[in-house]
Parts: sequence; structure tokens; C-alpha cells
Amino acid sequence: MAPSLLAKPNVLLITADDLGLQLSCYGDPYIQTPHLDQLASEGVLFRTAYVTQASCSSSRSSMFSGLYPHTTGQVGLANAGFQLNPSQIGKNLPAYLKEAGYRTGILGKLHVTPDASFPFDFRPKKQDTRDVKAVAGNAAKFLSEETEKPFFLMVNYSDPHVWKEKNGHSGFPPTWKGIPENPIPPDTVPGWDFQGFDEPIARRRVSNYYNTVMRLDTGVGLLLAELKKAGKEKDTLVVFLGDHGPPFNRGKTTCYEAGLRVPFLVRWPGVAKAGIESEAFVSAADIVPTILDAAGMESPRQFHGASLRPALRMSEAPENWRRYLVGEFHYHGAQAFFPRRAIRDDRYKLIHNLLAGKSKPINRVDGDPTGKFAEEDKYKSTAAAEAFRRYSDPPEWEFYDLEADPVEFENRIDDSSHREKIEELKQALLDWRKETKDPLLEKDGFDRFRKKGEDAAKRMPR
Repeated sequence: MAPSLLAKPNVLLITADDLGLQLSCYGDPYIQTPHLDQLASEGVLFRTAYVTQASCSSSRSSMFSGLYPHTTGQVGLANAGFQLNPSQIGKNLPAYLKEAGYRTGILGKLHVTPDASFPFDFRPKKQDTRDVKAVAGNAAKFLSEETEKPFFLMVNYSDPHVWKEKNGHSGFPPTWKGIPENPIPPDTVPGWDFQGFDEPIARRRVSNYYNTVMRLDTGVGLLLAELKKAGKEKDTLVVFLGDHGPPFNRGKTTCYEAGLRVPFLVRWPGVAKAGIESEAFVSAADIVPTILDAAGMESPRQFHGASLRPALRMSEAPENWRRYLVGEFHYHGAQAFFPRRAIRDDRYKLIHNLLAGKSKPINRVDGDPTGKFAEEDKYKSTAAAEAFRRYSDPPEWEFYDLEADPVEFENRIDDSSHREKIEELKQALLDWRKETKDPLLEKDGFDRFRKKGEDAAKRMPR
């Protein structure tokens, strides 16, 4: 007998490439995102959500596995030669759901390798996922298929990721195929608060970034309209999140809040209470256990994440929910191995830079030029300039009071008044690393991870 759609709901997982908290439902004052606001009002908005690593492939490997990248092995970009550990191949969300009788589809980037280990029934070859009307059209084809099977569809929008302009520079297309119809003028939005440089080039890039978010919002509206048109809105669990924060210095590729923290919305008819803003800490590693729970499947392995079901009925965190949220970093491209571990509670944040003094991280991401302002006379003695110097050459430990300093400008690791909290977070981080069997607790783990970078570089075409 075919499974009931109510017993096994459809699943729509939506990701936005490089989206932080730049949505009006998260209180951003410079943009209106009515479609995502509507989705939030119909389900649960999680106030504090982390990806596992602020780099596309690593983050997505956790969305598919329920594990952190230090276990999946996808510790850097797929297009830079990194890939899953052999032991993790085939252990992914679409594979699990096919076993449960689901048909599976994906639109846009997979970005975790090897591709062949992900069993998608529907995957159009040529896709422009900035063309949000085309995305909705492809989704409609999948949704209209006559079958009694429930579905899993992952839709991955390119926006708000950078693109290469004709002059070779990176930027954000203010319009694409006529969307948005009324883009924000290029000098409207100030530079990022987490950078601290309000310069014309910063305002122009940030303003156009907001235009890409507006286009994303239009796309999500079109997609959800197709879901409703297909008559499957009430039988579908919808999860929306960014794969990490904005592609700007001190955002993407870091363990700062602007890199790890993303919007996370869940609409689960009959389970999630509508209109809740939840204080529960959630992670992208929670996606797999949540969806398998929805499908009525027993857990096939021990996940690093947990089902969000208990957190979908109340604004407070459920009893015995996680007290801390953890993120990590290894590689982006195949160079600059600079591993980090970060942990936060409801106010304080600790970052451990594991190779401080022995290596340096990449200090410019996706062509963002704003780091140069740190050395100009205008900013030289500012907290922003000091934060950029720390970003380029971090100390072993960083500690921030996120209530007093949400942009993480003032490292208070040597503040004796915080000694007890620092020790608490150090111990909690160590406990988490042991619990998740972090390979970098041992010297040979560093050697193996360095070799991952060397092997990735060899896989890249010459």
C-alpha cells in the first residue's frame, strides 16, 4: 500500500547561497522580504541558528549528513578538489529517503562530491538559479508528477552569492531577468556593521547584495505558489536557511557571527506552531534528523544534530535542549589550512584558532576589497581596523561579549572578570570535540587534514 502523505510528509528544503540575517523578519531595517516573512509567520523562526562551517561545500555536507565537516571529510570546496571521506559516501539524506519510498529532486548546486553518491530522481542539467521564474517552472514540473509517493525536493538559489563581472571583478547583479523590478539604488545602504567601513565601494556592494536578497525573496514566493498550486502545501514540511553568511571579509570563511549565523525557518503543518520566534539554538546538522523524524524513520546512525520537533511548539528552548552552539572551519580553497573551533551560549562566544602563530587564514573572500581601509589614516586607530588585523592574523583564543559587542570587535580573552566564563566555554568546547571525535584533537589528525588540502590541489585541473 502506498504511504500516506500525511504519515510521510513531502519535504521542501530551500537554501540561499551566502545569505545571513538580511531579512525583514529578522529585523533588518534596509530591506523588505514579504514572502520569507510570510513563511516565517506560518511556522517557526529560529533566532539563533548556525551552519557547521561558513563555506559552501562543507556547510552543505552537514545538511545532507547531519554531521560536522570534520567527520564528513568535505572540509573545503568541491570545486577546489575536496570530497567526502570514503566511509561517508552514500550516507546522505536523499539516499535515506529513497529507502523510505520518497522520490527525490534537486534544483541548483549540490556542491558536495562525489555527485554520483546522491540518488536524485530529478535533476535538470542546465539551471540558472538566479532566474527565479525558471526555478519555479522546474519545480512545477517536479511537483506535477502523478505519483502516490511523497517527495523530497531541494531548491538551491544562487542569490545572494557573488558573480564575476565582465571586468573580472566580483559583484552582485542588481537585477536579473528583470527582478527585482525596483532595485535599491547603489549608494543607499551603509557598509556592514561587522566591517565598520562606510565607504562608497562598501555601500555600493552592500546595496547590490540587498538587491540579490530581494530577488531571492521573489523566487521563494514563486516557488511556494507552485507548491500551493500543486495542492501539496498542507502536506509539505518546508525548511529554509542560508548556507552561511555574506561573502564579505569577516563573514564567509570565518567563525564570526557574520559567517556562521543564518536565517532558519520551518513550516511543518500540524507540528510547528505558526508565528513562533524560537530561542532554541539550532544547527544545520539538525536538518537530517528532523526530516527523518518527519518521515517516520529510525535513525540509521548517530548524528551530531537532533530533530527539531520538540523546538517547534514553543518560543522557549525545550527542556534539555542544547545550551551551546558550535561552528568550525578548515579550508575554503585548497590553500590556507587554518582550522578553527567556535562555541557560544546565549551571550558569550569563544573561538579557538588551532594553528595561531603557525599559519594564517585567508583574509579576503570573493573579491571583497574593504580590508584595505584598515590601513588608511581615517581608520587606523579604530576598533574596526584592529578587528581586521585580528582577522588577518588571529591569536590562539578570541572571546566576545555578544550582548555588548555583537560585531565581535573587542577580544576580551585577557579580561580577568570573564575568567570563569572563558573556562566554562573552553571546557564545553573540549567536551563537544571529544563527543564528536574531532580528528584535530590529535597531531596525526592535523597531518591527515593537511594531506586533504594537498590531495585536493592535485585534483584540480592544471
